[in-house]
Amino acid sequence: MTGAKSESRTPDMPEMPDWEKRFRAPRVSLPDWAEDAPDRSLFVSNATGTYELYAWDRATGGQRQATDRPNGTTDGILSPDGAWIWWFDDKDGDEFGVWRRQPFAGGPDETAVPGLEPSYPAGLGLARDGRTAVVGRSTDEEGSTIHLARAGEDPVEIYRHRESAGVGDLSHDGSLIAIEHTEHGDAMHAALRVLRPDGTPVADLDDTKGGTEELGLEVLGFAPVDGDTRLLIGHQRRGRWEPLVWDVATGEETDLGLELPGDVSAEWYPDGSGLLIVHGFEARSELFRYDLAARALTRIPTPPGTVSGATARPDGSVEYLWSSAAEPSAVRSTSGGVVLDPPGMKCPPSVPVEDAWVDGPGGRIHALIQKPAGTTGPLPTVFDLHGGPTWHDSDSFAAGPAAWVDHGYAVIRINYRGSTGYGRAWTDALKHRVGLIELEDVAAVRDWAVASGLADPARLVLTGGSWGGYLTLLGVGAQPEAWTVGVAVVPVADYVTAYHDEMESLKAMDRTLLGGTPEEVPERFEASSPLTYVDQVKAPVYISAGVNDPRCPIRQIDNYVKRLEARGAVHEVYRYDAGHGSLVVDERIKQLRLEMEFAGRHLEL
Repeated sequence: MTGAKSESRTPDMPEMPDWEKRFRAPRVSLPDWAEDAPDRSLFVSNATGTYELYAWDRATGGQRQATDRPNGTTDGILSPDGAWIWWFDDKDGDEFGVWRRQPFAGGPDETAVPGLEPSYPAGLGLARDGRTAVVGRSTDEEGSTIHLARAGEDPVEIYRHRESAGVGDLSHDGSLIAIEHTEHGDAMHAALRVLRPDGTPVADLDDTKGGTEELGLEVLGFAPVDGDTRLLIGHQRRGRWEPLVWDVATGEETDLGLELPGDVSAEWYPDGSGLLIVHGFEARSELFRYDLAARALTRIPTPPGTVSGATARPDGSVEYLWSSAAEPSAVRSTSGGVVLDPPGMKCPPSVPVEDAWVDGPGGRIHALIQKPAGTTGPLPTVFDLHGGPTWHDSDSFAAGPAAWVDHGYAVIRINYRGSTGYGRAWTDALKHRVGLIELEDVAAVRDWAVASGLADPARLVLTGGSWGGYLTLLGVGAQPEAWTVGVAVVPVADYVTAYHDEMESLKAMDRTLLGGTPEEVPERFEASSPLTYVDQVKAPVYISAGVNDPRCPIRQIDNYVKRLEARGAVHEVYRYDAGHGSLVVDERIKQLRLEMEFAGRHLEL
């Protein structure tokens, strides 16, 4: 196919296509480090072919694999003293389980909090004494609960509510606990409460009250100093996310007043004197240091692209995980060089991303485009829709889109209404006409891509995972003439059944988005459900789903597939033994290969 890359071979690389190498090449996450033992770090890697947690002793250079499960492990945290690795143990990706821990240097795992039944995790705070934990939990029966657990004692419940809540942070001296809650019933906009360890309240901050619009808050972290009652939080008072410092003892709020477009997040420098600022705007990001005493902002040089994580070290250096659409991710440091470079096969690069701005019914839509080098349209084109919906695509490295490009496709990713990074109004625009609003933006970009000569209207693939998979099934039904093939990965297919089967925190989100339950607003669930439009589907449809998925459960997908079967519609279904996606590299490669083969057959490529 025109634009496809050759399959070269070098002595250190097995013979395989570049798209597969991008999945197999060892990669690492940004290392987390223990506050009181900064030489002890924890990171995630796929080095064995499955994403697992790794312990790294920076003083000796020693690394070891800390977890080893068939379906992988990514949810872990170091205790502040660096003595323990806590990790969440669920069953085959169902996200329902318990916290376990093991010594940093190695040893048997043990139940971290005896006496707590399995649940969905809702935050975790570990005290410096190594004996105290604040554990957030969520279950369908109990709603949200938070427990204080001390070694050798039974855990004590200090918070409970039917609506979603979770642990935000534990103060440096362990005397204060910050939680995010949605007791007001809006799962998209949290309020904050600070508790003492006995559960008594210290302070509340709620931006959902007293105004015409509900605004959200988020916990970014307590100041890392004993006795310091300053809490760094994120707010939306000026129509975007930005940080302020809230002294929970006095109630004083210090707004940084940063004049940066787009969303702004922050974390503390280890001595509490400044903040590490992460600024995201129009699908790129950059770093700054903010000096609290001087109220001065200083840019930290980083290459153009996306910083997907950053942390300030005790020596004042900053480590950050960076990539661009063309260049694979790397953990870099402002002190120079790559911090953590896994051995083995190196990840092949891809092509740069191009920006397009398209006028849509709700405002200008930002689209990111990749296409095979040297090609001109019209090209077979993949519209790859991101999940979330409160997420966004960025100029960052992604093996999936790069694989489609290798096979001769143009790939267009769209930050439709509901995406983050373009202001609160853009993110909050979804309510009540869920799915249909996003598809209006997708349709506008599709029409632009065809009219511009980039996309071949007879060879258009609509695809995505999670919320993107939901939009794919909704799109091939609600816009049947627009798409040639649909490839839906872990999708919502039958919104009513999905609501009844999904985890409680997602039920709360759906009630917020749609304005109630399926029984209270049946017409909205019907209008937003792919099942409603299944009889209008004309395009061949491919669906992949995890049988243990608590977010997009398998029963509602089976309901949709039965309707396709009854019509004799062209479709294929692939079910695999995991949850909301797989952490096994071979499985990821298999899934993408099947998706591309399905599309290629039906586009006659």
